[in-house]
Amino acid sequence: MAKILIVEDEVEMANSLKDNFEFEGHEVSIAFDGDEGIKSVYSFSPDLIILDIMLPNKSGYDVCRELRSNEISIPIIFLSARGQEIDKVLGLELGADDYITKPFSVRELIARINAVLRRYAAKPKTNKTNYKIGKLLANFEKLTAADENGKVDLTFKEFEVLEYFVKNEGRIISRSELLDHVWGYDNFPTTRTVDNHIAKLRKKIETDPMEPKHIFTVYGLGYKFVE
Repeated sequence: MAKILIVEDEVEMANSLKDNFEFEGHEVSIAFDGDEGIKSVYSFSPDLIILDIMLPNKSGYDVCRELRSNEISIPIIFLSARGQEIDKVLGLELGADDYITKPFSVRELIARINAVLRRYAAKPKTNKTNYKIGKLLANFEKLTAADENGKVDLTFKEFEVLEYFVKNEGRIISRSELLDHVWGYDNFPTTRTVDNHIAKLRKKIETDPMEPKHIFTVYGLGYKFVE
């Protein structure tokens, strides 16, 4: 069973989720605002975070952004009453692992929690720690990256996309496959999320992003990575 941190300012909902998660055998802690949520990550050391977006002090987006910038790779599931596609895309691009819109079924949320935890438990590891990819030296264990000018900031999802490419070097990978294996979506409503991550990675890896030598577009099929 897992340690789950709920960051939710609606007391009734937070307590209801806590009861349901504890019934499933999980250990649960609650934080009622963004600042408290960040502190709880370090004091409680959760295996997974349920993170509301509309929070006092710091929004869920800000909490996620701060955690990922500090290389905290704990899986995050966003909760939000905002169900527009742009909100979901933003949440996922900040490094969240899933996004569920209120109102929702508790059973569906528990199923998604279990799916995220399974993905993390089964996540393949690379055979070596450091990879030299273009102008970038990436460490997939410490989630650090650098080039000749010093530290390079990669989001957690950019590390995951890059690691998936490394593990599947030379093979054509479709956008839907990346969404499924990195984000956990079989049919996410747009492939823009993948394309945005590829564009950002090329700027950090390629000497000339307009003439890539490592991440190639295979038109009509997806992408292919060559180390």
